[in-house]
Amino acid sequence: MSELLAGAHMSIAGGVHRAFKRGQLAGCRTIQIFLKNSNQWKAKTLTDLDSALFKDAQKQSGIQPVVAHDSYLINLASPDKSLWHKSLEAFIGEMKRANFLGIPYLVMHPGAHVGTGIEVGIKRISEALKSALETVEPPVSVLLENTAGQGSSIGHCFEHLAAIMEKIPYPDRVGVCLDTCHVFAAGYDIRTEEGYKSTMRNFDCLVGIKKIRAFHVNDSKKELGSHVDRHAHIGQGCIGLEAFRCLVNDRRFAKVPKILETPKGPELEEDIMNLATLKSLLVKRAADER
Repeated sequence: MSELLAGAHMSIAGGVHRAFKRGQLAGCRTIQIFLKNSNQWKAKTLTDLDSALFKDAQKQSGIQPVVAHDSYLINLASPDKSLWHKSLEAFIGEMKRANFLGIPYLVMHPGAHVGTGIEVGIKRISEALKSALETVEPPVSVLLENTAGQGSSIGHCFEHLAAIMEKIPYPDRVGVCLDTCHVFAAGYDIRTEEGYKSTMRNFDCLVGIKKIRAFHVNDSKKELGSHVDRHAHIGQGCIGLEAFRCLVNDRRFAKVPKILETPKGPELEEDIMNLATLKSLLVKRAADER
């Protein structure tokens, strides 16, 4: 626990390999990236040169693992058959891009049922993921991200994540990326040590604590149970520092990447500040235990 496996989401502007230089400037030990423009369906084809540059940059930086996030346009719970098939095709494409670059995890928002109901939406998501995992070979794994519960989005209850995973016959290739802001906005009170431990026990009972393969580490601009997804800097939102103190000192997650998705500017000063805050919490707890 002497070092913290933490980093931030980094831009791929100018080439996917450039994310590592940005990550180094911010002091990241791990990073998350998009594999293409997140707000467009089309994607520029990755070349052998892209792969070589990416892998060389990663080796030189020592940053690992890399976590990828899929496009915001994808909705695998959509009742619109055309959009569902388009989303599935795009998601399969993202999985293939991750494999091509050697990225082990692809994070995805489960989707929105658009008024057709959670059970129906969960069935559509599970069918899509089963098809995608049958189409794209390992090693890439899919990480379901819990949601804040805005609109008709699925995944704000741990039961939703469990129900999706139960329907997929590839348990080793499906895990969870737990977002702290989304957990809080969905109504799980993690502001105290007791609340943090209770939430994790609940998750372990319903999903399994070992299914957490990554964290999105974000404070929340909105109150508990707001179902509004608005990220804040660590310790500067409604969650406060204690939840993050508990997380960074939880030995079960020492080797699980913790990714910032907090607001940032071009000089990455905010990422540097937030990483320093997280590291200070780790040092403080270690000092307290001696």
